[in-house]
Amino acid sequence: MESSTQLVILAGLIIGLVYGAVGLLSGFCLMSSMRGWLAGGDGRLVRTYALAIAVAIAASQLLAGSGMVDLGKSIYLQQSFSAPVLFLGGLLFGYGMVLSNGCGSRALVLLGRGNLRSFVVVIVLAMAAQMTLKGLIAPARIALVQSSQATVSANSLPSLLATLGLGDAVSRALAAALIAVALILFAFAHPAFRRSPGQIAAGLVVGLLVAGGWFVTGHLGADDFNPVPVTSLTFIAPIADALQYVMLSTGLTLNFGIATVAGVFAGSLVTALATGRFHLEGYSSPRHMLRSAGGAALMGIGGVMAFGCSVGQGLTGVSTLALGSFVAVAGILLGTTAGLRGSLRVQPLAVA
Repeated sequence: MESSTQLVILAGLIIGLVYGAVGLLSGFCLMSSMRGWLAGGDGRLVRTYALAIAVAIAASQLLAGSGMVDLGKSIYLQQSFSAPVLFLGGLLFGYGMVLSNGCGSRALVLLGRGNLRSFVVVIVLAMAAQMTLKGLIAPARIALVQSSQATVSANSLPSLLATLGLGDAVSRALAAALIAVALILFAFAHPAFRRSPGQIAAGLVVGLLVAGGWFVTGHLGADDFNPVPVTSLTFIAPIADALQYVMLSTGLTLNFGIATVAGVFAGSLVTALATGRFHLEGYSSPRHMLRSAGGAALMGIGGVMAFGCSVGQGLTGVSTLALGSFVAVAGILLGTTAGLRGSLRVQPLAVA
């Protein structure tokens, strides 16, 4: 029993190490992807993200279809959820991501490279997330969820297709295939992406890491006497838990999420030192710091409301094909787009 828990923690650390290294070498980040795509510049990063989603869906649904992992035990596939809160949380997270110039996972990666701005982002994000989960903001969040949640008979794309008379296995395979194939075609239709083996590899690896997280927590960690939460790559609550663990370790226990957070930082740090990418960076002005901290607070609050971040919902949540995850991701994409274009666009700082 104890050994299975230790195995899950070790696997979380390894998954984090790989993600940290890949994230540093490839620049894997939804915000950077959207910025490049909307500006009509380098469109490879958004294809990397699309490929990662496709691989995560295909591999995760294969695990679920084979009975190795019960994705229904995850937080994403609940029968009752609040679509308005998920969407609003996504909006806040997406806009905050632009203000902070990256999401929580990207902040961990950049922190490992010596970016001290990311240290502020990680700390403020963790504090805001913990306040929203269990602190001062929690009662308002809970009241908002309770007043707007609804119970649905179909909480995922496969279960929605099953209402048309299709079998469970056929519905799962059809839903996964339609989305995965569309994303793969989108990715490889771009000539520059096809000529970028590093970006292709990054998309494949990150997608497999998501499935690996499901396998570790849902299969290796499956223990009737000492079960662990069925989860995978996500960073809002784990960053908050990691900060709390650093401060109060004697009263807390390690888990998959905390180990993953530590692994991402360590993987980026080792890779940065090994490749000569490590160098210290700071803020250019007090205004720069205020904007960054404000964005981190929005990400912490919004990420908790949305049940995840650009990775936690954008990859892990979507890999379950949960309808709530698509709602949250729609909010994240809209919030990010608003921060990058239009009347609410986050203006570049005078001193970069």
